[in-house]
Parts: sequence; structure tokens; C-alpha cells
Amino acid sequence: MSSTTPPGEPSTAGPATEHPATPAAGQEPPPGAPGGRTASGGERRGGKPPLQTADRVLSLLLSFDRDHPEWGVSDVATAFGLDKSVAQRLLASLAHRGFVVSDPRTRRYRLGPAVWHLAKGWERDGGMASLVRPVLRGLADSVGTGVLFAVPDGVHMRCVAAVDGAAGPLRAHDLTGELYPAHAGATSRAYFAMLPARDRAALLYGRPMARFSERTLTDPVRLEERFAEARAKGYAYSEGEYDAETAAVAVPVLVRRRAVGTLSIAGPRESFAARAEGFVAPLTRTATDLGRLLSPARPRGAPGEPR
Repeated sequence: MSSTTPPGEPSTAGPATEHPATPAAGQEPPPGAPGGRTASGGERRGGKPPLQTADRVLSLLLSFDRDHPEWGVSDVATAFGLDKSVAQRLLASLAHRGFVVSDPRTRRYRLGPAVWHLAKGWERDGGMASLVRPVLRGLADSVGTGVLFAVPDGVHMRCVAAVDGAAGPLRAHDLTGELYPAHAGATSRAYFAMLPARDRAALLYGRPMARFSERTLTDPVRLEERFAEARAKGYAYSEGEYDAETAAVAVPVLVRRRAVGTLSIAGPRESFAARAEGFVAPLTRTATDLGRLLSPARPRGAPGEPR
């Protein structure tokens, strides 16, 4: 009885051929052959094939993003240069483990709960903080004041990692986990200013906004003006909006041109204003470094990438 072996997996049906057949002139070596291409179309490093099935599955998983939130079997087959039967098996494998879910009406797939569990676990267990903290330390050492990285959490920004500068801690307690409301302060404004207009409107008009100091803005029109200013300048600045004694300057951290968080420098209000503009350039450079650090590898064969 013949048996079928998955692409890229060793066969157990018999001994391996000692001298593999040489492709005909002008014919590209098949996937799995030395000197060929990977299953997803990438060139091999060192002539050694990767585990093709794993490479295909991970490349497909990384292709779910904001520009491509849904995939159908035909889409996957076309984008990755696969047979439809192979594309169906890849999606079925991901669905079986909860990494994607299928809409029974459209028969298209979206990311599933397993992705959420992995992402939350990485963040909760300190994986993200450990990754970004050395970058924050470099910035804090160069500017001499406190630096923090925050990510969106509902209608707040939540501090993932904070590093004190030479001037000492900004607060008596660890800032990690602290929430910053969307309408108050540069740390939040730099991110929420980058949202689509519809999302900003829901944020500004769909809920009450608390005042934390006499400088806290709660008028939606004025807040939208501040958001527009932050987008135009590429950074946000605030004095005493959330903490009356603190000033801050912040820039968005972008991954694939989309904001995923903010990088902020903060200090005592009375001495910070004169130095604020000087912080923008190092903040922007470091935010670019963070964006690269947080970017997933571009999957081979993904839309817009050569297969």
C-alpha cells in the first residue's frame, strides 16, 4: 500500500535515495531539494531546507494583519503559490488549535483566541517589558530623565516599562501598569491622535471625561484640535494635564506604519518646558528602533512580498 508523506517531512516508507535526481535543464529544483526554494518561496540559507510545513504555517499566521484581517482558501493559495488542497490543510491546522476561526457564512478565516492568549501571556509575563527595557535604558541614559513605553488598553494607555534617568525617579512608586486616560497627557495623546476619525469621535463624544487638574481638557472640540496638532508635529506635549506637577513629551511607536504604543519622556513641570523640544529627536529615533524591534518578520510569500 502506498503512503503519502507531507511536503518537507522525512519519509518512513523506505531508505532515502543516495543520489537524488537532477532537475532537467532550465527546471527549478523542487521544494525540499538542495539549492531550491522554500515552500513559501524564500531562498534557502546554507542550502539546508527549513521545516517546510512549520514555515508555511507560521508565514500564513503572520499574514493576518490590519490590511488582511481575513483569508479564504483561494486567497491563501494565490498569495502563497500553493495548491488549494494545501492551503485548506494549513488553515484547518491553525483552526484546530484555535489560532484562526472560520466564518461559516463566508467561509473565510480570522485570527482566533489562541493568538490572544499568546499575546496576553507574553505581555503579562514580562516578555514585552524585557524586550523594550534595554532600549529605554539607552534613551534614559542619553537624556538624563525618565522614559516610559505604553500600549493602548481600552480608553487608556498602560505603562509596560519605565526607566528612571540620572535625575532620579519621577514617582516614588513603579510606573509599570499605570493607566493614562486617553484625553489627558502627552503619553495618551500621541497614540490616540493617530486613530481613524471615527474612532477618535467615539472616544471623545461617547463617554464622560474626568478632570485631573485645572489643565485637564474635557471639551471634545479642543481635544480634537490637540490631536490634530500632535499628528501635524509628529509628537505630543503636555503640562500638568494628568499629574499637575509633571510635564511630558511623547511620540507614537509605529509598526508597519500603524501606531502600537507611545514612547514618552517626562519630568518636573517647572524645569521641563525649556528642554522639551530637545527631546523630540532622540525620542523619534528611539521610537523607530522600538518599532523595528516589535515588528514581526515579514512572512515570505505574503501580499506585496516576492514568493
